[in-house]
Amino acid sequence: MLLGAHVSSEGGVAQAPARGAAIGANAIQLFTKTPNQWKEREVTAEEAAAFRAGLESHGIAAAVSHDSYLINLASPDPALRRRSEKSFIAELRRAEALGLQYVVTHPGNFMDERDAGLARNAESYASCLAAVPGRVRLAIETTAGSGTALGATFEELAALVDRMPAEAAARVSFCADTCHLLAAGYDLVGDFDGVWSAFDGHLGLGRLAVLHLNDSMGALGSRLDRHALIGDGHLGAVPFRHIMADPRFQAVIKVIETPKGDDGVTNDRRMLRSLRAWGQTARNREAGRPV
Repeated sequence: MLLGAHVSSEGGVAQAPARGAAIGANAIQLFTKTPNQWKEREVTAEEAAAFRAGLESHGIAAAVSHDSYLINLASPDPALRRRSEKSFIAELRRAEALGLQYVVTHPGNFMDERDAGLARNAESYASCLAAVPGRVRLAIETTAGSGTALGATFEELAALVDRMPAEAAARVSFCADTCHLLAAGYDLVGDFDGVWSAFDGHLGLGRLAVLHLNDSMGALGSRLDRHALIGDGHLGAVPFRHIMADPRFQAVIKVIETPKGDDGVTNDRRMLRSLRAWGQTARNREAGRPV
């Protein structure tokens, strides 16, 4: 079971594995640079070695990054799109240097026409991947669908990948965010199996690489991207119990992005303990052990 949280990389990415271990995680997500600034940075060989050593010594089995909030690969503004591509290529290079499995990435905002934005987004993803050959893959994230954001429906995510050349599409997986799914209109509470059947039909459950486990402050179809502690939002505990019990998600990297609280660790520890306990209960039930 790969389960963890988005952890801080303050002081350098080499600090992130220890922060994951401190909350009982064996999977982490991190920013490889300040996410709300354009300033880029390179990962040194020493930094990469320290990060990888930290993963091993702290028992972190999976690590992914999340791209910058400023990147918009669907923008109709040529200058912003070029700047976004440059930033995204830098992110891919840092991820490759660190040995990360995936870069979690939000599709862009089309701003003008949806179909044109989708085409620009696909073209930019493909050109950026071509610029950074290697093992790192994309995990394109489902969005809440607010404003002109792309990627709120499974059909649109499928269309995005279909527009990429085969060599780029082969390096694409998906990240499903439970808060975003509910906000976009996917009823994980009332139709859990139906949602995942639709995901499988359009995208393929075999391409689900990352799950962001977040409760939602917004109701079904609200388009509101606001995360809540698990069990405290409109999703409640039941869909998360189902996810942790479902063997289809056993090997998927699961990461919480829920509110940290004052000390930055207590909430994460509590959320991960609950999720892990729900998974263990399901495994005990399957094995016929007391629950």
